[in-house]
Amino acid sequence: MTWVFDNLDLIWSLTLDHLRQSVIPIVLGFVIAIPVGWAAWRYTTLRGPVLTTIGLLYTIPSLGLFALLAAAGVPLISETNLIVALTIYGVAIMTRSVTDGLESVDPATRDAAIAVGYGPWRRFWTVDLPLSGPVLLAGLRVTATSTISLATVGVLIGQSNLGYLFTNGFQRRIVPEILAGVVAVVVIALIVDLLLVLAGRIAMPWMPRRTQTRSERSAARARLAGGVA
Repeated sequence: MTWVFDNLDLIWSLTLDHLRQSVIPIVLGFVIAIPVGWAAWRYTTLRGPVLTTIGLLYTIPSLGLFALLAAAGVPLISETNLIVALTIYGVAIMTRSVTDGLESVDPATRDAAIAVGYGPWRRFWTVDLPLSGPVLLAGLRVTATSTISLATVGVLIGQSNLGYLFTNGFQRRIVPEILAGVVAVVVIALIVDLLLVLAGRIAMPWMPRRTQTRSERSAARARLAGGVA
């Protein structure tokens, strides 16, 4: 613990860098995944190939992806390389959530919007996107957590973030430094996840807050039956 208290400024600085390197690709990944996921949902013949191809991007090892991006012209030792790579991983996760979210919209609701004169553009923004919100939020939470965790590999291409505490702590055999990095990453992920949940509550007040489990539903029915008896 002495090491942690003696290096709070370093931890805070690395945390801010890590947060910046994570938030940018989370936002970019979400924005890019919306049209790609919509296309996969709209054109059913393309859905399988698009989702499969996009999903395979997540299987590319991070170091290999850094090298591929460098071959494509992105400087290898740069924050841009890290952000582009994390954005690609984010799109790979988020695209299926977009497609599943649009698929979850009740066709009757969509037909009603068409019947009252909503065009495709207006229907997407006022009907399809809001009603697919719960599924999109779930996918965004997974994307955010994954991105915050993966960002630590940026230290391998010379980027300053919480991954530094892992490599430096390992090289110097300072266990508290490694633990500080782990805890900081987990805390960031939890805070971002909480903020996303709160944003979802504000943007979608109609969203169910908690789904009862099967046992809870059975218990509720039993209490109701007991009351009626």
